[in-house]
Amino acid sequence: MAHAMSALTRRSFLAAASAGIAAGASTKHPAFLATGHDTYIADTNGKRVWEYPSGSREGWVLPSGNILLAINRRPDYGGGVVEVTRDGKELFRYDGAQSEVNTVQPLPDGNILCTEAGDKPRVLEIDRKGRIVMEFAIPCQTENHHLQTRMTRKLKNGNYMVPQMGERKVVEYTAKGEALWSFSTPHWPFTVIETPQGTILTTCTDSHQAREFNRKGEVVWQISNDDLEPDILKGSCGAQRMANGNTVFTSYQGKENEVKLFEVTPSKEVLWTYSDPNRFGIHTFQILNPDGSALPGPTLK
Repeated sequence: MAHAMSALTRRSFLAAASAGIAAGASTKHPAFLATGHDTYIADTNGKRVWEYPSGSREGWVLPSGNILLAINRRPDYGGGVVEVTRDGKELFRYDGAQSEVNTVQPLPDGNILCTEAGDKPRVLEIDRKGRIVMEFAIPCQTENHHLQTRMTRKLKNGNYMVPQMGERKVVEYTAKGEALWSFSTPHWPFTVIETPQGTILTTCTDSHQAREFNRKGEVVWQISNDDLEPDILKGSCGAQRMANGNTVFTSYQGKENEVKLFEVTPSKEVLWTYSDPNRFGIHTFQILNPDGSALPGPTLK
């Protein structure tokens, strides 16, 4: 009962500030790259200053200013990876060989990490000529290709962290596909971020929460709508850990004029929110400088 009262008290306290979140915090937000049904860069006023004519799963603004994207599947196309300039010139393309390409991560050596969903789900690295230089199979269910994996990441130790949606677990693999470590999540794991402290932050989609795990599999930080008022975390997909320790989240299920992005401190104070009249949510994103360039330092998303 004491715990229930504590949660109620917290939500009551947060309710007093909810009008400020809705009206005040939403008035100032950073520029960002958005992927999903629409692919675009928005400035600090929410104006779209760049768009790509295809939906996408994930994207990165590179130091060069170019944009690297994992393109959505179509009935006749299993998705792929492209790098384009701001004026739309295509510099690189890799077409997936299966149902979907759900991950794209630029690597320090110039290679690109991606995942393919299908009857033979796999993690692969490709070079800038589109050649596969590393691959291993993901041992997961194949009944539903769309629920195989999402934002896989190469770790600082050279291994790979794979969110396996259907199994509701996150697994660390070597380049040979050997499973070294895993932890379970309350719903489909989506984004996995290796923090500077060595913990793993993962979003948990339809449970509307995110959890941060240490290497013992213990939850060291988490956030859900129990911590927020109003309930602005609707479909926890993309996330980015900022250099100052704050975290930005998408609300992928946010509809017209509902919160699509927001930033919280480690103490879960909401600093700003972003809403728009678009009926589609933001799948993943990247926070940018006001001029639309990438922030300095590593991008943890």
